[in-house]
Amino acid sequence: MNIVKNLPNAVKWIAVCALIGFLSGSASAFFLISLEWVGKLRDHNLWLLWFLPVGGLIIGLLYHYYGKEVVKGNNLLLEEYKTPQKVIPLKMAPFVLLGTLITHLFGGSAGREGTAVQMGGAIADQFSRIFNLDANERKTIIILGISSGFASVFGTPLAGAVFALEVVYFCKINLKSCILSFVVAYFAYFTVELWPVHHTHYSINTIPDYNLENLLWIIPVSVLFGLAAMLFSRSTHFWGSLFSKTISYPPLRPYIGGIILALVVYYFGMTKFIGLGVPSIVEAFNIRSENYDFLLKILFRSIGLSLLL
Repeated sequence: MNIVKNLPNAVKWIAVCALIGFLSGSASAFFLISLEWVGKLRDHNLWLLWFLPVGGLIIGLLYHYYGKEVVKGNNLLLEEYKTPQKVIPLKMAPFVLLGTLITHLFGGSAGREGTAVQMGGAIADQFSRIFNLDANERKTIIILGISSGFASVFGTPLAGAVFALEVVYFCKINLKSCILSFVVAYFAYFTVELWPVHHTHYSINTIPDYNLENLLWIIPVSVLFGLAAMLFSRSTHFWGSLFSKTISYPPLRPYIGGIILALVVYYFGMTKFIGLGVPSIVEAFNIRSENYDFLLKILFRSIGLSLLL
């Protein structure tokens, strides 16, 4: 009897997952194609780097005058999950998409995960209004948006589902959200595959043996990865706070930041650290990177995220 009673609710949530997965996956597919196009255009026309300040100013003006409700980005998703108040504006999706593409076109350094997660979250939360969901159900919807965005943009449904649950670890997560997070991740993943859009594949020529010594090495390496992530996070907050205190007019912050980045990249030959950095990642599996490369990437990415997006 319980199965029959809960069947309509289960069908509703499967339908929601299918819709979110399709729309979020489609948005990620378009994003990946556009990102590849602007990346190639920039690589063949490095003079575009000098327009980075203009690109930053455009993004700053866009958010300042038309996107104040969504300027918090990922933090808005977390705030709405922790304390649901109002549906996330759909404009978050095109705003972050356009901002990321402009940043990459002119040589800024910005990732894919934040863009995809915000697009997925904004798209998913619209179903809160359509299906008249309550506050607890909205939390599930936001998890589905994060999961579908991450899974579709990287082609990693398992990682996307787990990532969405990890992001909201500070709150109680029910079993339904956990299950649906995996369901929507696969819907989104297969949507990208159907368009079809191909993700980057990383070839590992030599896989270490599974032995006690190698397993023990995982512990200190994991600590170092965590410290690097913490450095990146704090660097982003540092640059954002510094420019907020020194420049009162928000649109000027990415403009000045763009000038600084353009000059540093040009005069120090740092083109390796602009854009996504995927070629460097692929190359690292065969050629050892410099010991300081990760620090420079953190520097460029933290400035790019705190000022240009």
